[in-house]
Amino acid sequence: MFTGIIKSVGKIKFITTTQNTSHIGISTSLTKQIHTNIGDSIAINGVCLTVTAFSKHGFEVDIMPETMRRTTLDNLLAGQKVNIEPALLLSSRLDGHLVLGHIDTIATLTNIIFETNSRTLIFKLPVAYTNYVVEKGSIAIDGVSLTVASKNNTLFSISLIPHTLTKTTLENLKIGDQVNIETDILGKYILQDTEANYDEKY
Repeated sequence: MFTGIIKSVGKIKFITTTQNTSHIGISTSLTKQIHTNIGDSIAINGVCLTVTAFSKHGFEVDIMPETMRRTTLDNLLAGQKVNIEPALLLSSRLDGHLVLGHIDTIATLTNIIFETNSRTLIFKLPVAYTNYVVEKGSIAIDGVSLTVASKNNTLFSISLIPHTLTKTTLENLKIGDQVNIETDILGKYILQDTEANYDEKY
């Protein structure tokens, strides 16, 4: 379980790909700040992965084919920056919202609006996931907990304050880039229950 509050921005050191898995090394100072062990869960751009090894300046993870197919991790390149969040401790403050690290879909950045003290990003979702996004509701984009500013059919927008831009990789997004999307788990359960009751009634 995660909160969507990014603790560090790391950098991809290497990517080794075989037929069945990809092995990735990530450089970060995060391991010096928290008690992370081999076997612990950690979110990379919002994707829940398992720490398999440590190096002098970071850690390593394995990524299964299913994860590569359903997320943007398949597009990672050496030198690219990624958002990092360790798993939530039961004693931690829940500053963002409950994030599982299980990516629902991929969205595409269609427009960027620069404002005086913020930046608005507009994304396009696959039609199948539009009902899971609610205006003023929570959403995780590349692992970052954010609030949906507006929604119109398959498009939705979020606004970023300078702090979020400097502490995450979202500042580097360009039009056409793809991001990992995890919708709010509470909304999923409510929508599923509503649909189940409708099916049972009719």
